[in-house]
Amino acid sequence: MSFTYYDLRKRIKSQSIDLIFPGWEGDNERVVVFSPHDDDGVLGAGYILEAVMANNGEPFVFIFCQGNAGYSLPEGRDVIVDKRREEAKRAYRVLGLEEDNIIRFEYPDFSVLSYMGWFLQGGSEGTFARTIKILREIKATRLIIPNRYREHIDHEAVGRIGAFDGPQVGDEILVDWGSPQCIRSFLEYAVWGDFSPEDAMVARDALSIRANRAIKAPFWVEEKISKSLEEFESQQRIIAHLLVARKARTCGDGMLELYIDFHPRPALNYEPYKRVIGEINT
Repeated sequence: MSFTYYDLRKRIKSQSIDLIFPGWEGDNERVVVFSPHDDDGVLGAGYILEAVMANNGEPFVFIFCQGNAGYSLPEGRDVIVDKRREEAKRAYRVLGLEEDNIIRFEYPDFSVLSYMGWFLQGGSEGTFARTIKILREIKATRLIIPNRYREHIDHEAVGRIGAFDGPQVGDEILVDWGSPQCIRSFLEYAVWGDFSPEDAMVARDALSIRANRAIKAPFWVEEKISKSLEEFESQQRIIAHLLVARKARTCGDGMLELYIDFHPRPALNYEPYKRVIGEINT
């Protein structure tokens, strides 16, 4: 079985990744997953990372937090960051990612929000400069961000960085940071929480169908994800309930991963307003 891709709004499916990434160009694609913590990219976007590689794209993972809060025993406090750094290398290696394609930002856990923006108090540079420069350097074509709805303060912050800074990669500004190149599409993934109902409300779909895209992956992909997650030895007590919850992804002959395809800069449409003005005037 191969991957099956779904547009949940149009109620259609395809064996082509174009349904998730329109205009897919294979070897020319560099897909970046923003992972607030090292394991989030595996937990929430593992299937799409595998799908990207199966379709000749090059995946990258940006890990924003250093993992300093992820110790379950007091004696782990002083070693947890180094331990998780090595665990992440092994975990993403299981998925097939090169070590050079894992980029770490090393912000403290529960603190990304305070590093957002270009210049911070004291004059140091925040997330804006670092993300724009690296996304331009690697010539990113697609961006996958974490759930911005009630999941975790770091998830929300990293999601906002992707949604608002990502489009700036293609703007003709700050060109000494690298050549502008537009990111062609944006997806939002969930680690454990439900998505915002906004997209479903705008589409007038059932509020229980909040995601608008999905991948059904074969069972061997989930087995690979499970082996990857086993490498996060220090996190097993913390993510135990998430591992159990993955059983709910089973859907017939495969497993589901859900996303919201979104436009980070929706244009203002004046036509409905003109019609209303016309009705008022008459």
